[in-house]
Formats: sequence, structure tokens, C-alpha cells
Amino acid sequence: MNDFRPPRLYPILDVSCFTDDAALFAAARSLVASGCTLLQYRNKNGSSRGMLSHARELRRIVGTQVVLIMNDRADLALAAEFDGVHVGQEDLSVATVRRIVGPKLIVGTSTHNPEQVREADAANPDYIAIGPVFATQSKANPDPIVGLEGVRLARSLTDKPVVAIGGITLANCQEVVAAGADGLALISALLPDPAKSVAQFRRILM
Repeated sequence: MNDFRPPRLYPILDVSCFTDDAALFAAARSLVASGCTLLQYRNKNGSSRGMLSHARELRRIVGTQVVLIMNDRADLALAAEFDGVHVGQEDLSVATVRRIVGPKLIVGTSTHNPEQVREADAANPDYIAIGPVFATQSKANPDPIVGLEGVRLARSLTDKPVVAIGGITLANCQEVVAAGADGLALISALLPDPAKSVAQFRRILM
């Protein structure tokens, strides 16, 4: 367990959102240049070799001052010298990931209802994600929408940092923070111009 506090903006680089590797890496550079201090790399369909190549290049691009989180793959997080792993309900358990990566790396987990939040809290991750808060196009088969009330409920069930995800935009981000989210996971809302989008979110939230 770390003393990890997610930044307000938690960008996710989902490979499916980019036309090619160059666009993925350009977005990473833009986000870091805009002051983002954490990036999650998500690739649901890539090969292990391809994912490791991406991950190592991201590590090279952002240096050591930016926290890099690997989605799903604890083994690749270690191989690419990432700072943490994020797992979903269908992935390895928090306890298993912790055994693989040790005590120093960040471990986060996704939840979609109160029961999962309670179970996650007992598993002692470094942060708990809740969502989808609103309708989202970023997942092929999204879980049921939890709404702002789902964020409030998650906040009431854990003392751990809460990261909200799913359909968060410039129009609704203040409401999500007011409902108790420490961090806002953003995917499509940062595209196609990450630097401009980050600046817009910051004007509203900070």
C-alpha cells in the first residue's frame, strides 16, 4: 500500500483511439507537456510483444517524473518499469497483482456497483475506480451507468482515493468532483487535441 493520491486528471491512452503508434506517442508527449503527471496505457487487443514495445517507448518519452500505469498486465508493468497496474473485475485480483508487483508499485481496481466497491476496499488497493458514471463509447460492452449517485455511494464506502470514469466531459466534470471523485479518468474527452482539452479541464476544475 502506497500513499498514492491520484491527480485530478487521470488520462488513459487507449490504443484503440489512435490511428497508429505515432499518434499514440504524440498524445503522450502532449499530455506530459501540458502538465499531466500520470498516464495509464490501455491496450485490450494487442500482443504482449507489441504492448511491451509501446510501454517501453512511453517510459522513454515521459521519463521518470510521470507516473505510468499499465492496464491489466502486471508482468508487462514490471518489464517496462511502470509505476503501477490497474485491473478490472475480469482481470487478476488485487491480492494476486500485489504478490506479483510487490509493495512499492501502485495497484488500482475498477468497480461498477456498491458490492464491488466494498470488496475492493477490503482488498486494499491504492485507489478504486468507479463507473461508468455516464454513457461512454470507450468500451465495447460497458457496464450499467452508475451516475453521480454511484460516485457518492462509492465515496461513502471507502476512505481510499476514488477515480471516476465513463463519459466525463467538460460539461459534467464539476458535478463528478462534487460527488466525491478525487480523480477523473479521461479517454475520448482529451482527443483530438490533448493539450487544449487539458487546459480546458484545468480552467474548470483548478
